[in-house]
Amino acid sequence: MDDELTITAILRRAEQFSPDREVVSREPDRSLHRTTWSAIGGRVRRLASALLGLGLRPGARVATLCTSHRRHLELYFAAPIAGLVLHPLNPRLRVEDLAYVAGHAADEVLVLDEAFLPIYEQLRETTSFRHVVVIGAATGEAISYEALVERGRADWVPPDLPERSTALIGFTSGTTGRPKGVEFTHRAVALHTLSSSLHGWLAVRDTDVLLPVVPMYHALAWGWPYTAALLGAGLVLPGPFLDPASLLELFDSERVTLTGGVPTIWTGVLHALDAEPKRYDLTPLRAILSGGSTAPPSMIAGYAERHGLNLVHTWGMSELMMGAIAELSAELQQADPEQQQRHREMQGRPMPFVEIRAGGEDGFVAWDGESLGELEVRGPWVAREYLAEPDASARQWTDDGWFRTGDIVTITPGGYLGIADRAKDLIKSGGEWISTPALESALAAHPAVAEAAVVGVTDERWGERPLAVIAFHPGTSATPDELREFLLPRVARWWLPERIEIVAAVPKTAVGKFDKVALRRTFTSRGADS
Repeated sequence: MDDELTITAILRRAEQFSPDREVVSREPDRSLHRTTWSAIGGRVRRLASALLGLGLRPGARVATLCTSHRRHLELYFAAPIAGLVLHPLNPRLRVEDLAYVAGHAADEVLVLDEAFLPIYEQLRETTSFRHVVVIGAATGEAISYEALVERGRADWVPPDLPERSTALIGFTSGTTGRPKGVEFTHRAVALHTLSSSLHGWLAVRDTDVLLPVVPMYHALAWGWPYTAALLGAGLVLPGPFLDPASLLELFDSERVTLTGGVPTIWTGVLHALDAEPKRYDLTPLRAILSGGSTAPPSMIAGYAERHGLNLVHTWGMSELMMGAIAELSAELQQADPEQQQRHREMQGRPMPFVEIRAGGEDGFVAWDGESLGELEVRGPWVAREYLAEPDASARQWTDDGWFRTGDIVTITPGGYLGIADRAKDLIKSGGEWISTPALESALAAHPAVAEAAVVGVTDERWGERPLAVIAFHPGTSATPDELREFLLPRVARWWLPERIEIVAAVPKTAVGKFDKVALRRTFTSRGADS
């Protein structure tokens, strides 16, 4: 009962019980590389010993600037089992933020894809990595990744590690300020992996083939690399190619059974399927998980009704990877279709060991599906503080250890979360609340609308009013008046946005969410219906 819960144990199980299970990775030239958990395990041990051979001490930070591919997967295991700490960097962050994040985490090694060398050239003057390792052609003082692996020992044995030692560091995307870092222990990763694989949540088994569209540099790819290893599932890594055609080709050719990513990805994939509904065979695909922001009900219905595919809401954050999944409970599976659909449109029940509550103005709100409060969570893989940020930590964590998420939610009697909005995005107009996700979902149901984002803007009479920013599908359009008329039966009349801005594409953050900070900045001073 005292065995330590570590990433080492996860890898060992993959090697022992699923040695020949395939891991597929798309290379920069778009070819597919095929390997196995057994071969990965051998390379991981070489790489781990080689990293230690660079003179790194226990707890040293190893940063990665990589997309989702087999070598990044090797690093996901090699650094933690060597007693080091892996820190995936988001290449979509601004260079200034990357430099800040690397310095704040005290990263000593940087491993990067050759394609990101131009980013590194901009970082060199403001960072102080002891070693730089390039996956691809290395020049100057940089080390070739493959040469580093060759330095390692095939007979290297991982040390016994305490399960509460730090294994990985992740950072928030920094949409409202500087990115903030959180540490994940081996124990946190192991329990998250085990919990997410249970029936009623991911329910992963060795017959599954997982393709995480969520990048390995964001929220640790929801922990899916570890889940696949522990359960002996197949794993497909898409590299940098996240366009709808490339993803659909992989879903088809690799017989993918489970995939997950943000709604903006699934909007494009749905449009591609609608354009060519018979081109791809997706019959093995048992679920498409959507997280990061609210998926419009029209998208969930579009996948189900037009393509027979199950799009499942999830909820999570950088501070806890995955936290809830909207699979139907045993009770709801006996409910009427309308009630089932209503719960599918919510963010779901918290995963085992994750506890929830919602704080309102007069204490914690009732679990009645209507009362609004800020979601607070705690659990074994919920971060306990921000890295070297005592003031931010004090604001975000309660005195009794609950993390304030910033999400305004309702909770049903059965424990299903429904996100009404982010606290910072909720619009208060004339003393009444307007939910931006609800208004965005209503707009997204219009057949011409590809993307819809809503922000609050200052109004002299009402305090705040909603402003909608719309991007259309190619070859389609609608006037602002037509969009307002479409909204009338779907939302309260006073929710109708006076201002509707038409753009080619709604700007996104570094993790693929709508960039509402940029939208407010861009449209605050413009006139209506540009």
